Amino acid sequence: MAQYDAIFKNGTVVNQDGRSQVDLAVRAGRIVAIGALSGASAAETIDCTGLHILPGVIDTQVHFREPGLTHKEDLETGSRAAVMGGVTGVFEMPNTNPLTTTRETFAAKIAAGTGRMHCDFAFYIGGTHDNIAELSELERLPGCAGVKVFMGSSTGSLLVADDDGVEAILRAISRRAAFHSEDEFMLEARKHLRVEGDPSSHPVWRSPEVALNCTQRLVVLARKTGKRIHVLHISTAEEMAFLADHKDVASVEVTPHHLTLDETAYERLGTYAQMNPPVRDTAHRAAIWAGVANGVADILGSDHAPHTREEKDHPYPHSHSGMTGVQTLVPTMLDHVNAGRLSLERFVDMTSAGPNRLFGIANKGRIAVGYDADLTIVDLKRRQTITNGWIASRAGWTPYDGVTVTGWPVGTIVRGQKVMWEGELVTPSQGQPMRFLEALPPG
Repeated sequence: MAQYDAIFKNGTVVNQDGRSQVDLAVRAGRIVAIGALSGASAAETIDCTGLHILPGVIDTQVHFREPGLTHKEDLETGSRAAVMGGVTGVFEMPNTNPLTTTRETFAAKIAAGTGRMHCDFAFYIGGTHDNIAELSELERLPGCAGVKVFMGSSTGSLLVADDDGVEAILRAISRRAAFHSEDEFMLEARKHLRVEGDPSSHPVWRSPEVALNCTQRLVVLARKTGKRIHVLHISTAEEMAFLADHKDVASVEVTPHHLTLDETAYERLGTYAQMNPPVRDTAHRAAIWAGVANGVADILGSDHAPHTREEKDHPYPHSHSGMTGVQTLVPTMLDHVNAGRLSLERFVDMTSAGPNRLFGIANKGRIAVGYDADLTIVDLKRRQTITNGWIASRAGWTPYDGVTVTGWPVGTIVRGQKVMWEGELVTPSQGQPMRFLEALPPG
């Protein structure tokens, strides 16, 4: 009789290729058997009757604010929010203080996250005018998700606004690079369109043209250099139509807030709806959903970007742009699944198989023998209300406070360890850096 560390029984296992009623066996953090395992024994058997077992959700865009901005969030609180929401892995961004742009600052973050974060993780290295010569080595550091470039200013001081700078970065690297694509020169020229005290002027200032113009420039540079780009948080119909013709070089991220909120959010939430790029009107939201349906959109990222209530309560435009999102990604998107806007398989494709495909994450992104036993276990039928009190982020608020959803994360399993179960943190702080196929160490 086979002996395993854990068996997950009686659940519906979902991969990007469909659903099946099979059991999963785990040993030493890996999936080692899939099928009918009624005769097997294990140290722990988890009954998943009535539940769906998904590959662990990977949120490929979060800002956990450490070091330097830990009054908003840190690696522990941000990753706690992740696992409480069913997320087993995150890619974290470099706009910290100091910026994550050197071997030393990157190593410090790896050290700060290892064994302290509740989920597994990778960190982006920031691309700047100053570190171009080192980027080819920096992007291959263990635990590095790749290079991130801000072409438009957002939180922090990372900015490469000019085509020459972006081209030099692309020429220096070999892996897929991620971009915040808003045209900084247009943003500067349009600042007069911000209306004091009126956050609904945010999408007027940061208009669809500001995003589209930058994304068009970026694709030209990707073609010129023969490099792969990942365009983050697409918010416009125009970009989605444009990028459909450039899928050979460009992958596309969309966010839950651009799929869920519309222009009425500014009346309801005020500056708490303020994001870069902005939440826009229903026509743009419909076009983003069309991009999900037709496959132009590759993956979902939350763009979890926490700020304190005090920072959000400044009068616009002095209020900070960003909202929490890592903990609400799974429940808000499962609510969309239940509403028929996307299939559960498509959700899996955008949160595990997709990140694996785009970034070459080693041993993650599928429920398969030999892969890490990263699982997001959900109850598709559970109706629950999202509240500020549930949010584990240090920021302590969500734009979805009071929203009732159908579909809820029940368990977060990281490398076979039950980290969150039924709303409780049960095995804290064992996070490890992810490994990538394009940067595997020799030996």
